[in-house]
Amino acid sequence: MKKSISVDSAPKAIGPYSQAIETENFIFISGQLPLDLSGNIPNSIKEQTTNCIKNIENILKGLGLSLKNVVKTTVFMTDLTKFQEMNEVYSEFFYSNPPARSTVEVKGLPKGASIEIEAIAIKNI
Repeated sequence: MKKSISVDSAPKAIGPYSQAIETENFIFISGQLPLDLSGNIPNSIKEQTTNCIKNIENILKGLGLSLKNVVKTTVFMTDLTKFQEMNEVYSEFFYSNPPARSTVEVKGLPKGASIEIEAIAIKNI
């Protein structure tokens, strides 16, 4: 079973992909840019990190899940010198039993964003 997921509480996909894919046990959440629902991106890495994670959280809420269901994230950043600022915000959301994570620096991201976060969640914890 593979089901495309789209919720109104997170920005729509900006290309030919799904916000998330639901399978029998997993939710694969596409990389979330720091867009708000009106399409704006804040300036600071802290605010951008917050928006990315809130978008992930809203997709999960639409499925009756929460950030506690996240088992893996991948963080893409255009400037790893801002890693500590990102990490401060990230740890506010994933403070207990945090998921596995990879963080990589990339040359650029869509819409001029400084960060993008994708996630994998498991339904049955």
